[in-house]
Amino acid sequence: MSQTPFDDQTLALAARLFAAAREGDAATLEAFLDSGLPPDLRNDKGDSLLMLASYHGHADAAALLLRHGADPDLGNDRGQTPLAGAAFKGEAAVAEALLAGGARVDGAGPDGRTPLMTAAMFNRVAMVELLLSHGASRDATTPDGVSALSAARAMGARDAAAFLERLEADAG
Repeated sequence: MSQTPFDDQTLALAARLFAAAREGDAATLEAFLDSGLPPDLRNDKGDSLLMLASYHGHADAAALLLRHGADPDLGNDRGQTPLAGAAFKGEAAVAEALLAGGARVDGAGPDGRTPLMTAAMFNRVAMVELLLSHGASRDATTPDGVSALSAARAMGARDAAAFLERLEADAG
């Protein structure tokens, strides 16, 4: 029989901290961070507190974690970064906080997908614009040749594809 190395009280505290990140409870996070909580604490899926705050749209909590030294590019077990999570969800304020906190605009996961590709795939035109305004590369491709434009086309993300096509035509 496998036994967890943590007691029930420790597990309850961890659950509370991860819930605080998901819910954007910056006050709770700040109290624990000020008491020495590691800012890159991760759950069983490899999601950091920053990933959870970012994915759930909590820019204030994300900025707090970044001020306390959270790694803006720390990927989860699937290689997803907080910026990719914000791009997927279309969370512009979170993306701005992450970029201000040092996130790499073209930081790719193991599959080579950048946040711009993620935003394009899910038809997040405003996020595509935001990432491009911060220097994201339209020309970046995954190892198998997928670009933001081809990802948008493949996923039927018409608005993002049309936007990227116009940029390509203007640059051409």
